[in-house]
Amino acid sequence: MSNSIVAKRYAVALFEIGTEKSSLDQLEQELNTVAQVFNEDQQINTFFANPRVSIEQKKQFIREVFKDSSQEMVNLLLVLADKRRISAINDIVRSFVEMKNEAKGIAEADVYSVRALSDDEQQQVQDVFAKKLNKNTLRINNIVDESILGGLKVRVGNQIFDGTVARKLKRIEQSVVTANK
Repeated sequence: MSNSIVAKRYAVALFEIGTEKSSLDQLEQELNTVAQVFNEDQQINTFFANPRVSIEQKKQFIREVFKDSSQEMVNLLLVLADKRRISAINDIVRSFVEMKNEAKGIAEADVYSVRALSDDEQQQVQDVFAKKLNKNTLRINNIVDESILGGLKVRVGNQIFDGTVARKLKRIEQSVVTANK
């Protein structure tokens, strides 16, 4: 079974527990912290991938290192260690965040601009695109792309809204070419 399918199952279980206990935001924060720990420390990954380290040693490590985390998070990590699926943590985080965002009417957007957008500009983009996409909130990740001459390109999921100057010039060029045929 692929990692993403397995990750989705764990994320659904954690999401249901979080919904039941009204702790979705806390679980998302803890998941992101756990993922960050695993992404930044290759020794931890090596430790969990090592077949010579017993499952019990791995579980004891989890109990010690993540003792300040919620019981739900510790239990998830213990189950992942038991099933040798710690490597699925990034996919679990991704699936969990998608479900939480969907439930709360939140969309994640990558906004490409020639310079960093001010807070007011980000708020304007958020207001316009949240309404356009029928979402309550839009989380903006502003990406500075100096190849953009001007304007913005907004990517939400698999939708792209290209309002860059280069795209507008391309449209003008296409309309001139088709008008001359």
